[in-house]
Amino acid sequence: MHHHLILRVVSKMLIPPILLYALYVQFHGDFGPGGGFQAGVIFAVAFILYGIVFSLDHLRRAVPPHVVRRFVALGLLIYAGVGVANLLLGGNFLDYSTLAHDAKHGQHYGIILVELGVGITVAAVMISIFFAFASRPPTIKDTDW
Repeated sequence: MHHHLILRVVSKMLIPPILLYALYVQFHGDFGPGGGFQAGVIFAVAFILYGIVFSLDHLRRAVPPHVVRRFVALGLLIYAGVGVANLLLGGNFLDYSTLAHDAKHGQHYGIILVELGVGITVAAVMISIFFAFASRPPTIKDTDW
């Protein structure tokens, strides 16, 4: 893909706004449409675009698969950790009221943390799925067409 100069330049220009928009969707999700799942998919799209345009090897150097697997676990730990913290503070599993001095503030903190965990997990899983499918050897040779 070295000869697709325009595609490479345009994708380099698009990736930062895509990541910024994913962060907007992530942190705006508790007040309006959006949240962790949508933000995670948008965030992963930026990396998948990078992998498609610049090659899977470049993506693996930028985001190694072992780091992606750790982010899957980190997101799950954040999600479950919020629930366990509520249990330890005397509340129900994902009843965020116990996370702060005021129940309303606790709800806000809990939603932000849970959505962050979901966003991290979804982004990492989407990138892992891309790695899995893009790494497969082709089953049909180019000469068979």
